[in-house]
Amino acid sequence: MPIADSDGTSIYYERHGTGPAILFVHGSGGHHAAWWQQVAALREEFTVVTLDLRGFGKSDSSMPEFDGQDFPGDVVAVLDQEDLTDVMLVGQSIGSVAALRAGLLRPERVSSVVLGHSLGGISHPELKELAAADRAEAVRLPVIDRLLTRRFQQERADLTFLFQQMGTFNVAKMADLRNLDTDGPSLEGIQASGVRVAFLAGEKDAVLSVRTVTRAHELLPGSHLEIVPGAPHSMYWETPAPYNAAIAHLRRTLTAPKDAV
Repeated sequence: MPIADSDGTSIYYERHGTGPAILFVHGSGGHHAAWWQQVAALREEFTVVTLDLRGFGKSDSSMPEFDGQDFPGDVVAVLDQEDLTDVMLVGQSIGSVAALRAGLLRPERVSSVVLGHSLGGISHPELKELAAADRAEAVRLPVIDRLLTRRFQQERADLTFLFQQMGTFNVAKMADLRNLDTDGPSLEGIQASGVRVAFLAGEKDAVLSVRTVTRAHELLPGSHLEIVPGAPHSMYWETPAPYNAAIAHLRRTLTAPKDAV
């Protein structure tokens, strides 16, 4: 069973396939197995790495409380353990915050970061205001309606049930993840790192609007923007085919400028 040591904390991870590396970082309701539709689709062309952040899945969950500030170190531990280079980190929701910070900590290993349905904790007053407005609208909805479309819930009750069951394997919950966005990276710091950033969002994301994501892209020179039509916040689960296609396209095309790292 592959385990990485993150400052004394055991982090479970898996490695599948061969080729250019993609490392997926799950969100608050996920863990390594949530990426089943990505691993199966991408492992023939890419090295696909999944992990459980502390408090999730099979990683150490024995600590009395969880701090989102520790998550980037969990990602870095796996990067170092596997001696990966030229990696594309792909975050989902809160996992994007950990992915971006891990990329900035290890720019010699990470060539690009895909911020899935997230601003990655970027510190910028306008973006914080826009994201807060989006959250104020999202909290009016039942949690499941924020993540999956109503149509999917009705037509795929089986996959909706499995989606909800995924979170039952975790000890850490969204409410536990204090300090997640504290002291986030600046736009200038991201540019200086040489790590390429892509914003990946769904047209029907009820948590973070296309307008907000588009504005983040406009404010970060050199960033990429991918909007998937009809896709919700948990695009990787509900609409895996276009999600996987977007990830594969970004992995084939995004590289870090060699003289910037």
